[in-house]
Amino acid sequence: MSTEAAIPARCDPRGQRALRLAIGTALCLAISFGLELPIPMVAPVLAVFLFATFNRPLSFKAGLGLTLVVMFTTGSGLMLIPLLRHYPFSGVLMISVGLFLAFRYGLRGGNNLLSTFLVVGLTMISAAGTADFGLAVMVIGALVKGLLVAVWVLTVCHWLFPEPAGTHVPPAATVLPHNEASRMALRAALVVLPAFLLALSDPAGYLPIIMKSVSLGRQSCTAAARGAARELLGSTLLGGALAIVFWCALSLFVNLWMFFLWMLLFGLLAARKLYRLSPTRHPPSFWLNTLVTLIILLGQSVQDSAAGKDVYTAFAVRMALFLAVTLYACLMLQLLDSPRRAPPQPRALKSP
Repeated sequence: MSTEAAIPARCDPRGQRALRLAIGTALCLAISFGLELPIPMVAPVLAVFLFATFNRPLSFKAGLGLTLVVMFTTGSGLMLIPLLRHYPFSGVLMISVGLFLAFRYGLRGGNNLLSTFLVVGLTMISAAGTADFGLAVMVIGALVKGLLVAVWVLTVCHWLFPEPAGTHVPPAATVLPHNEASRMALRAALVVLPAFLLALSDPAGYLPIIMKSVSLGRQSCTAAARGAARELLGSTLLGGALAIVFWCALSLFVNLWMFFLWMLLFGLLAARKLYRLSPTRHPPSFWLNTLVTLIILLGQSVQDSAAGKDVYTAFAVRMALFLAVTLYACLMLQLLDSPRRAPPQPRALKSP
């Protein structure tokens, strides 16, 4: 996505892109909760990734192909369920290698969305299947339904807010060298793996933690170790703070229409900063992770409230786990990006 500031006003696409992202996310949120889709937070999270990745609407063929790809990539986790149940060490080892290969595929010029769904299939689906095979199938269904909603909303939003004429196609992402891509894929896999191991103890309760760790894994592929703590931890804390403000505002008038309007407002605030309409010192990935964190925390709190759970205690526990996962991600970035010590230089001999 383009975030340049020096673009002629009549050709500047950032305003339309910010509107599409905010309205598309709010629409997906309202549709998924209104239709009571399984795991309703999936659709708006996928919408954020789709709107930030594609600046053109997907054709029917492309949308159908993407949906089929999601079914096959996420379904890969089903094949690992028997291995995790009967040979857990070998299963975890295979998933670790799979995470590394999936992240490296994206860093070496592959489709980032495909890489993300491979990671989701290896973690969320296989973890859910260790508790109940039906739960794993339900998660796959939730991902497919959420993606269909997000693709449809993407088409509608592009019809409402098309790209300005003369907009240049953004350049392709830079392909990293083999060694650099392998190093970054390794640290991304190490970021996701602990959340996956935690989810094996209670898959239904820890699925949001896996979603958060996948988002952190994606973000760790672009974040430098020098600013990792500020970017990763800052975006997580800001997402949690915005979720609290959102919840307090929503409690004034609890209905689906206000849910949509508040999401639209918060989405516009984040989108303006993501597309540099309101420049900040933080990169776009910071605001992307902030918005994703807000949606995950808020969606889970709404579901806790509907189920009659203690929302505030559950939010505090979930936020603490999010912070723990984020701190661990910062640690991995620091350890794997620490400068190598220069070899000691031989001292010059003094002449007598």
